[in-house]
Amino acid sequence: MQVPFVDLSAIHKPLEKALKDLFSTVLEESYFVHGKQVSTFENAFAKAHHITHCQSTGNCTDALYIVLKALGIGPGDEILVPAMTWITDAETVSLLGAEPIFVDVDEFGLLNANLLEEKISPKTKAIIPVHLYGRMANMETVMQIAQRHDLKVIEDCAQSVFASHNGKLAGTFGHAAVYSFYPTKNLGALGDAGAILTNDKVLFEACRKLANHGALDKHNHEFPGTNSRMDTLQAAVLLLKLPYVQQWNEERLALAKNYDKAFASIKEIGIPECTDGHVFHVYAIQTKKRNELKSHLKSKGVQTQIHYPQALPFTKAYAYQNATPADFPRAYKLQQQGLSLPLFPGMTQEQQAYVIECVEEFYKC
Repeated sequence: MQVPFVDLSAIHKPLEKALKDLFSTVLEESYFVHGKQVSTFENAFAKAHHITHCQSTGNCTDALYIVLKALGIGPGDEILVPAMTWITDAETVSLLGAEPIFVDVDEFGLLNANLLEEKISPKTKAIIPVHLYGRMANMETVMQIAQRHDLKVIEDCAQSVFASHNGKLAGTFGHAAVYSFYPTKNLGALGDAGAILTNDKVLFEACRKLANHGALDKHNHEFPGTNSRMDTLQAAVLLLKLPYVQQWNEERLALAKNYDKAFASIKEIGIPECTDGHVFHVYAIQTKKRNELKSHLKSKGVQTQIHYPQALPFTKAYAYQNATPADFPRAYKLQQQGLSLPLFPGMTQEQQAYVIECVEEFYKC
């Protein structure tokens, strides 16, 4: 049996007719940029989060860059970033001339809020907590520290659409939140797309201008901006999919619980745990024999991924900071032991049972 890491066709097949109708509508209307579907999606996405403003963007990297720029981040500033995350969270800071200050993560790969204050300096301007793998960071503590030190908080919700903690959604704690709608995300477009959420009208208008060449109205350029748009087709697809996300997240949780139950007795595996509000963008285990297990699963036709092979302080891009494993022990452990198993809406019982069988077979050898 072959089990893909993600099978987007399993999500799209039930929506095939609706998607084709949508394509026809967009083609017939021929407003491929700035079509009505874009503002409709922005309003719907904001409303779903009980947030006032949404600015769509071309992708999540653009979204984060735009928010940081709108907040005035620049040379001489420092931004606190988790050591284990996708490079977007650091490179956007670097591109603005500021410095990412890495903070180690907890046992699940999330920003360790208890380590934040020791990293704060007079140059610190903001914190970027990342809700990695679909699980929320400790936002209560993050916000308390941010308020105490007058810091801005930008939540990276790329992997956590509609994740929650005690009933409060990811993206609704900080001053702003950024989202990715890359096709494999819990709410995925058919290409790149992103968004910014905020309740701050001044920040929203600054982001809106920055995303559109420094202008709210065509040809009225107030300052140099950029060009970051969600096109009409992507907005239409996201509008179609938005009502299904809760159902898909519930499927993800059910699959994760099956894995948890199956692997609970294998002491060599650290499981991610099904906590309240976890939406399982990926199911990431930890094991000392990560590379061997990955090779075994590949030989059995099971695709896996590593999130991520290198913690950011150990990448070539940030080698100048001279980090050592002792500086970020949790992040270093994750880069050595983390392995993500197949998990996606539409995954069959047979597919998951086969993955579990292959994992159990490896540890019985």
